[in-house]
Amino acid sequence: MRWLDPIGAAARLALPPRCPGCGIPVVADHRFCATCWNSLRFLGPPWCAACNLPFAHDRGDGARCAACLADPPRHAGLRAAVAYGPVARSLALRLKYGGRIAFAETMAGPMARLLPEGADLIVPVPLHRWRLWSRGFNQAGLIAAGVASRSGVPVDHDALLRRRQTLSLRGLGGRARARTVAGAFAISGEASREGRVRDKAVVLVDDVCASGATTDACTRVLRSAGARSVTILCWARVLPETGDY
Repeated sequence: MRWLDPIGAAARLALPPRCPGCGIPVVADHRFCATCWNSLRFLGPPWCAACNLPFAHDRGDGARCAACLADPPRHAGLRAAVAYGPVARSLALRLKYGGRIAFAETMAGPMARLLPEGADLIVPVPLHRWRLWSRGFNQAGLIAAGVASRSGVPVDHDALLRRRQTLSLRGLGGRARARTVAGAFAISGEASREGRVRDKAVVLVDDVCASGATTDACTRVLRSAGARSVTILCWARVLPETGDY
């Protein structure tokens, strides 16, 4: 005979799981309702072999987009669970500014499925210490922990640091974003002394990737510290056809 949990049952009735996108009741935590689920554009192959920009049709193994043919990226790919859009944006903003930290787990699920084979270490994009103090958490760190728990790949929250605070990149052009984050990141002293990223296939985790200025700056630092490769993994990616972030 199975024992019933009256307190748990009452709690589920009073506070049922809700869709992360719109808030209506759903069958389980971290599940979307049909409407929100169908509005999400999940990303995957066929895509550019260098930057993972989705292709409209399969161009064959090793095919690259025009931008990567002209200027190959330093990273080993930018993998995103979904395209940036209303529902994806809502989750990212409510996690970052609304303190809905459970959404980090919602994002980590589909992101973990895109983790590259042979990954050695997960590193989140860091916040400056003053912003971390005011917000109370690093959203990229929470997501990275969720990906690590699903994959078994270790996460290093302290390998990278943001040594100076930067202005918001929202609304800036690509060059202005790159100038804003130039020199903002560094390998922590302890991680450098211990060689914690040296010869590692690193996965750099963030919530949203727009121009790539932040992740490019982090990639440059990680590669300079000896990382064998850096693959970027994020929840949502701003695609060229969806407009600026």
